[in-house]
Amino acid sequence: MNTSPTFPAFLPSHHNLWVVAASLLLATLASYVALDLSRRVRHASGRPHLLWWGIGSFAMGTGIWAMHFVGMLGFSLPIALGFSGAMTLTSWVAGVTASGIALWVASEADYGLRRIAIASLAMAVGICGMHYIGMAALDMSPPIVWHMPTVVLSLLIGLGASAAALVIFKQLGGVNSAHRVAFQLLAAVVMGIAICGMHYTGMAAANFPLDSVCRSAGDLYGSGLTAIVVMASGLLLLGTLFTSILESRLQQVARRLSRSLEEANVELTEANRELQKRAFTDALTGLPNRVLFEDRLRHALLRMERANQLQVEERIAVLFVDLDGFKPINDSFGHAAGDQILRAAAERLANTTRESDTVARIGGDEFLLLLEGVHDRAECAQAANRVLRALSEPFSVLGKQLQIACSIGIVLHPEQGEPDKLVANADAAMYEAKRGGGGNYVMFESHMGADVAKQLQLQSDLRRAVELKQFELYYQPKINGVGDKLSGVEALVRWNHPQHGLIGPTEFIGLAERFGLIVRLGDWILDEACRQIAQWRSQGTWMCVAVNLSVMQLREIDFVARVEQALARHDIPAALLLCEITESVAMEDIKATQRTFEGLARVGVFLSIDDFGTGYSSLSHLRKLPARQVKIDRSFVQDLQVKEDARAVVDAVIRLAHALGLSVVAEGVENEAQRDILLAMGCDELQGFLFSRPLPAGDLLEWFSRREASGDH
Repeated sequence: MNTSPTFPAFLPSHHNLWVVAASLLLATLASYVALDLSRRVRHASGRPHLLWWGIGSFAMGTGIWAMHFVGMLGFSLPIALGFSGAMTLTSWVAGVTASGIALWVASEADYGLRRIAIASLAMAVGICGMHYIGMAALDMSPPIVWHMPTVVLSLLIGLGASAAALVIFKQLGGVNSAHRVAFQLLAAVVMGIAICGMHYTGMAAANFPLDSVCRSAGDLYGSGLTAIVVMASGLLLLGTLFTSILESRLQQVARRLSRSLEEANVELTEANRELQKRAFTDALTGLPNRVLFEDRLRHALLRMERANQLQVEERIAVLFVDLDGFKPINDSFGHAAGDQILRAAAERLANTTRESDTVARIGGDEFLLLLEGVHDRAECAQAANRVLRALSEPFSVLGKQLQIACSIGIVLHPEQGEPDKLVANADAAMYEAKRGGGGNYVMFESHMGADVAKQLQLQSDLRRAVELKQFELYYQPKINGVGDKLSGVEALVRWNHPQHGLIGPTEFIGLAERFGLIVRLGDWILDEACRQIAQWRSQGTWMCVAVNLSVMQLREIDFVARVEQALARHDIPAALLLCEITESVAMEDIKATQRTFEGLARVGVFLSIDDFGTGYSSLSHLRKLPARQVKIDRSFVQDLQVKEDARAVVDAVIRLAHALGLSVVAEGVENEAQRDILLAMGCDELQGFLFSRPLPAGDLLEWFSRREASGDH
């Protein structure tokens, strides 16, 4: 009798090596896609986070399941095989579930060993469940005989592969972007080998008795199915990877655009802040300017009015300070010395006042002091004496000790003047102090008011000047930044006074506005500019002419109609007329400005914001006006060579204007260095004494002919 041990007989099995290679490739691709999606899920938030988690779980789970199923399809026995559809679907669900757990853990910014251990166990259960449920899809009779040590080994491999995947997910976030692809590829190969190792170890644990029959032999099986699963899952994984990469690139572009917009916003904010600073402060001394002083004076008057309603007797005082002897020093020692004295004087004035008071420089060597909470004239006199003593101390300039003095006019409100005349009354008192020899102060008295007879004479002269056509337009050329050609002119009015000769606009425009003559004068300027455009046009010269508007004209209801009439009367195209309005005037009545600008735009007249940067508008107002051009104020241009902040502001304004589709003109260009800086910044047009002073119409054509003949462009 043979007593040697007997071993159960099993069917021989075979694996198609090409299919094994395909399953390894699928496992590696699925791992690479999973690593890429782990970063996408981690960086997303809200709905995109859930969307990427869902897509990632589906794609990763399908890829791992496809590796398993393809490996199963590459397995053969000497009998017919097939896989149950229901069990195969259940194994796919297990693979997707395991992938969902992995990506959910990977979405956290940081996770420790305890979480890795728990998640790895859950993932291993899912992956191993996918494999053994898939094996159960082979409905064998008798059942598969499992070699338990090998089964346990496959479970351990699955657990190790899951833990390794989570650790790699965690480490991937800290990898430098330059080495991320190489690291991700290497990690994907390692993960793919681990997943395949688990699968084929599990397959090796399965034994099939010799009398085995596959009851699901008529179900899923065949080389055609293998090809379909490989191609479909490969396309799914590649499509998911492509979508992930594309979304990543779009996010990078969006981040770059966001950074660019943030940087531009910072620059524009800084430019706006600088413009606001320049609008409200004196550039030389840093003190408040007239605009800010008048604003504070208005608020001080309101506070005083409220306090006096409560039976609290309060007064405010305005001191007008003018430096005596400043002009000779400025002329003798130069503007640098004069600027040094002005800065030192500003500092001394600030030191003589309280924090609640305001010291402002309103131009030249003139300063204003606003004192709140003043009780009587004696307190005003004490403040004036402090100023006199402070400014009488010698100034050290260029190694020399220079002495000046000052004249001070004082007005105390409410006793000495109406609220809207406080500065004028203080000015009148200051001139009384000057007439008394200077170096002193004078309190305002009613007889110091403006000379009424003189004002009436000026009013009469202005009214007759319009009737007698004593005004004349001069034209200053504007040069195109590209090509150095003449691009147009600005019309500037002059008054041919019978006694005083040629008078510039700064001396009479204010009077015209005060006496209500500015509208008539503005209509004459507009009509004369149109007449000159027509005359030049008849001579073969098409010239765009800019005229300046006043706030009074803007408020005229029929102003746009009068412009249309002037254009029709002289039969000229609207495009040859450009209307300019200063920023401060435009912002004084933004609604009237916008209404008029929109009406002129409908007519076809070009519109420009003049002296941009000197008013007190915010940049947002610019978008409300249908302007086509902004003109940078000469105060910015003058500082281009010496002040970096001036260059930064001008550069920001030019770029802002261009971004809004506006052209830019720089006025006050006096030398080639300023021209070169502006051209380098992309300024569209230049205007200033470097090219020409304002000229009569006849002289302008001669200047243009000489310029063309000499080739000086």
